[in-house]
Amino acid sequence: GDRTAADRLARLRRVLEQQEAPAGSPDAQATRTLEVFKAIAECRARFGPGAVGPYIISMTQGADDVLTVLALARWGGLPDSGHVPLDVAPLFETVADLAAAPNVMRELLAEPYYRAHLAGRGMHQMVMIGYSDSNKDAGIGASRWALQRAQAMLVETTDRAGGVDLTFFHGRGGTVSRGGGKITSAILSAPAGSVRGRFRMTEQGEAINAKYGLRGIAMRTLEQTVSAVALATALPPPRAPDARETDWSGIMDAIARDSRATYRALVYDDQQFVDYFRLATPIDVIQRMEISSRPASRPSPPATSDLHNEIEQLRAIPWVFAWTQSRHLLPGWYGLGTALDRAAERHGAKLDDMMRDWPFLRALIDDVEMVLGTADLAIAARYARLAGKLGERYFPVIRAEFDRTVANVLALKHEAALLDSDPALQRSILLRNPYVDPMSLLQIDLLERWRAEGRPDNEVFRALLASVRGIAQGLQSTG
Repeated sequence: GDRTAADRLARLRRVLEQQEAPAGSPDAQATRTLEVFKAIAECRARFGPGAVGPYIISMTQGADDVLTVLALARWGGLPDSGHVPLDVAPLFETVADLAAAPNVMRELLAEPYYRAHLAGRGMHQMVMIGYSDSNKDAGIGASRWALQRAQAMLVETTDRAGGVDLTFFHGRGGTVSRGGGKITSAILSAPAGSVRGRFRMTEQGEAINAKYGLRGIAMRTLEQTVSAVALATALPPPRAPDARETDWSGIMDAIARDSRATYRALVYDDQQFVDYFRLATPIDVIQRMEISSRPASRPSPPATSDLHNEIEQLRAIPWVFAWTQSRHLLPGWYGLGTALDRAAERHGAKLDDMMRDWPFLRALIDDVEMVLGTADLAIAARYARLAGKLGERYFPVIRAEFDRTVANVLALKHEAALLDSDPALQRSILLRNPYVDPMSLLQIDLLERWRAEGRPDNEVFRALLASVRGIAQGLQSTG
């Protein structure tokens, strides 16, 4: 309601410490939530305490969000010997929430009731960080830097709180835009002290078969991950950054700021860009497909349901999936070219030092290079024609930023062509793309016909669904 966060915290402390019962009878939504906790209690009673993992709180914005879960768990029948037997993992997703995460955790770990709860859980605290929403919100450069900084500051916060064992749970998607990319370099480029023998991540349904479908490949995936975790754990403990690292952080702050401004100027601040997105990608087909575990869009409050807000409400999976299908792959690179251009003008040779000696920047550039290598702007230009005048307006802007990003990545990696440093992947894309191109051209034709007919549920729509699946298989990438 209208209560401030401080009011809510005071009320929750009272509820938890005095074991108050809920005031009044719960409404339908509250009843559904309480049923979840009853199901957790039943599941644990039948199959043991390890049967249910941490309770993840999406879009966490304050310590009160975490204490609310403990109160609901208590009311839902989970109390046991004075503390709630449930690990609670706050999930920080947007760039703003990631920046606020250390303060939220500092406040939470200072709560006496929560400290007692943690003591009952062996002082293990899990924090989940989201890659997809931060990328959709601010573009890849700002997103990755926000994630890196949040991890470093959360390590510092929990270390200062004393006795807390922190585990990061990485909400990584299958694609680079949603946190995918090479797992080994992701682990080894994480901030000092953020691994410590423990690493947890999500694996997307579409990536399971590729990484675990055959015994040999599953063993290799496990071996690479365990090896990277062991190496990261053996690295020296966190220390105060030296002058060079402080300088690099300042440069990266500027790169993140410039890339975010460039990305948001196009995606959010230009009112007509949503219309280009709607016409130049098959988002209207994807929204009618039954994919992923959640609806394509978040529910929008009536007061905010305008076109400008449409991209805000769309979930990250269909957003990335649509750009992948239309071969733009825009969320995986847009904005970084302009930012790197400016950084190169200001800092020149320092960027080469950063690439050579800083695993974070190297991992970011490698991931962006992989996206640029997979994108095909010749095919994307054909999709842009579906948007008519909007295509003529926006595609040259997209093409110019793409070329800028490619030029900067090649300069930083001292390569003549994209993926020269990864010939196996380079060859794989060169072999795959000619098979995908005819499917893309067919999809463009089908989209034109289907939209002209008023988007009916007919044979053309079923052919479109088949084209979406075919392109996803060919590119080995969805959302």
